Amino acid sequence: MCEQCTRRDFLETGVAAGGLMLAGAAWTHARASEVPPKPRTKARICVIFTGRPGPADRGWNADASQLQTMKARLTKAEHELGNVELVIGEATAPAQTAALLEKAGPGTPVLAVNLNCFALMRAAKPILDQNRPMAVFSLPASGHDWMYPHRWHRQGHPVTLLPSSDYDELERALRLLRVILMMRQSRILLFPPSRGTAAARSAEEVKKRLGADVVAVDEKQFDDLIARADTRVCQAEAARWTQGAKEILEPTADDIAKAARVSIALQNLMEKEQAQGLAIGTCMGWLSKGFPCLGFARLRDAGIPAACEGDMDSLLTMLLFQYAFDQAGFQGNATFDTSRNALWTAHCTAPLRMDGPDGEPAPYLLRGHSEVRGSGCVPEVHYRVGETVTRSKFVDLDTILVSTGKIIEVPEKSVRACRTQIVTEVRDAAKMAANWSSALDTEDAMTLLHRVVVYGDHVDSVRHLARLMNLNVVEEG
Repeated sequence: MCEQCTRRDFLETGVAAGGLMLAGAAWTHARASEVPPKPRTKARICVIFTGRPGPADRGWNADASQLQTMKARLTKAEHELGNVELVIGEATAPAQTAALLEKAGPGTPVLAVNLNCFALMRAAKPILDQNRPMAVFSLPASGHDWMYPHRWHRQGHPVTLLPSSDYDELERALRLLRVILMMRQSRILLFPPSRGTAAARSAEEVKKRLGADVVAVDEKQFDDLIARADTRVCQAEAARWTQGAKEILEPTADDIAKAARVSIALQNLMEKEQAQGLAIGTCMGWLSKGFPCLGFARLRDAGIPAACEGDMDSLLTMLLFQYAFDQAGFQGNATFDTSRNALWTAHCTAPLRMDGPDGEPAPYLLRGHSEVRGSGCVPEVHYRVGETVTRSKFVDLDTILVSTGKIIEVPEKSVRACRTQIVTEVRDAAKMAANWSSALDTEDAMTLLHRVVVYGDHVDSVRHLARLMNLNVVEEG
């Protein structure tokens, strides 16, 4: 890279090279028109109560009252989550377990709840033999079976354990198990070229390991969608962004109108293709038609992950967190300030509703893109100071990088780097910087740089999800 090149020049060079490759046989992704959308169904989960309840005043067991409480909590979770279907039964022997698994269907993951001492041990063999993902919920003093799930995991089975008196952990187990099923039904749209680790860039590997389809979109066809977008709807989108902004700095009315039209066109594309995720590898060259940054924010706010710069690892990370926690992710670049033990994350696109589609939108400014001399229109979102966050990236389709931090500063108006910025206090910034992306075998800048930030501390849930999906976890910092 030349000494005078900007980051944008560097990225556009990569995009141009990718575009040349797309003209030839190097485009390995099937076109969206060649792969029909998958039917979307509820995530079916088999809930198996192993053993029978015992007395309330003695013994190593759950009692009848606890069993009814657990069933009521599962019913509540099934209703409130809305996209899970529970097949519930009891098993005291392997044959009963096998019959429940057959009823639930092939590949259905399992939530096992132990009711009596060694009942899980007696009933679990068919689950393990079929290598089904299994979360085990174990109340205190409900038996000694809690000792075995992690042993099974060390033997290679996709099993995790939630030993707790908190009945809300049943819902957490359902949320994590549904991730596996929702990924299998996912349709991801890609504007090539893709970026990221080799495995994440391979549609075949994503299909084999996660079950998701990755299909390519012809950008010229999308340009037609932009042109055909309903003018009144586009005007309403521009008005929504304009009226909601705390302040509008660089963007002109034309900049906002272009970005709003692209935003509506992206929504129309996702609806037309019945897709659940989007990655655009050419976005840095979209100034003339309007940057997709407002469109990315709109999609993420609605629960549809969208990644810029074609970063497939970041997109898959956002999908995992969206499916598990119904929360949007902020994909961004990292930079450190060890004098404050701080890590910054910054990007020119960011969701407003980090608490989920039903959450309150964060305040924002409308700014020009920071890397094109104030041109275009992007959001500068002001996230909550004091919020604990999880920073993560699902890489190589087999490893989750994860860390936590606390937002200690959000600039009132960014002056360098990308527009939306958060400064987070971390455990050990110097150590984190020294080991940044050391688990990755690549020199690609964006693959090394990007992380996805979500509100809340989800590290424990990430560990559970990794066990259920046979993934590795690397805690950064």
